[in-house]
Amino acid sequence: MPIPDYQSLMLPVLKAAANEEVRIGHVVAQLADQLGLTPEERSELLPSGKQTLFGNRVHWAKTYLNKARLVDITRRGYFTITARGQEVLRSNPPRLDNHVLAQFDEFRQFTEKARVSAAQETDQAVPAFEQHTQTPDEIMRTWHRQIEATLAQELLDRIREAPPDFFERLLVSLLLSMGYGGSTAHAGRALGRSGDNGVDGVIDQDALGLDQVYIQAKRYKDGNSIGAGDIRDFFGSLDRHKATKGLFVTTSTFSPAAQETAAFLSKRIVLIDGDQLATLMIRHNVGCRIEDTLYIKKVDEEFFE
Repeated sequence: MPIPDYQSLMLPVLKAAANEEVRIGHVVAQLADQLGLTPEERSELLPSGKQTLFGNRVHWAKTYLNKARLVDITRRGYFTITARGQEVLRSNPPRLDNHVLAQFDEFRQFTEKARVSAAQETDQAVPAFEQHTQTPDEIMRTWHRQIEATLAQELLDRIREAPPDFFERLLVSLLLSMGYGGSTAHAGRALGRSGDNGVDGVIDQDALGLDQVYIQAKRYKDGNSIGAGDIRDFFGSLDRHKATKGLFVTTSTFSPAAQETAAFLSKRIVLIDGDQLATLMIRHNVGCRIEDTLYIKKVDEEFFE
């Protein structure tokens, strides 16, 4: 089953605190058991790698219950139900969500203030809080993925418009930025068109060049796949260079036959398609740069203790 969204967890979180003060970590484990989450679902992490997705959603459910004054934060990591929360439970609601919490003045003031602040920051209209189905963490990361997807497409478009030798130099720069070649000066070089014997670049993995990675670069338009024949030709080029491993990079995709051919050849050939190429460029700041940095902060509980 899919992991419930944070609004679906509001009522279970409130019920977990119905009789006594509870620890949020215990509630996370208890609800995971009640919902029958698999070990994989329990351990699925946010992209930051610092918190589980399920735990994050339980935390946000508790936060919004607190904003509606249905629960109180009693001490670090603990909370308890309020008289208002008890009254809500006695009404036996089938579900709690942002729309239900909006009946309370404190929650409306909180959400309106957050919405107005966001609108002023972005200079754009922001949807009403009740329409949000994701946690703020998830909304932020969704938009971040959309920004990176747009950037990735722009990078590929620029590469396709550039001269062929630019693509070859770019791949060498990318591999060096990823740590291939170590700290050796001139560890990577584009070979160009003359005398390359079917390869476009090479990375020396050691100072003497005893271990080398050869690169084949193909700038194809989106929709033009690399076929098995191209892989076999590259394999022959590696053989002529007495190389044992190579990297085949394209701005398009590899056909299933090409992938199968690369998997069964005797030399190690790694295939990087356009999507993977753009992802690596963004990750290692090649062809792009950081425009802005957002810091996500939280209350320092130790300071207030």
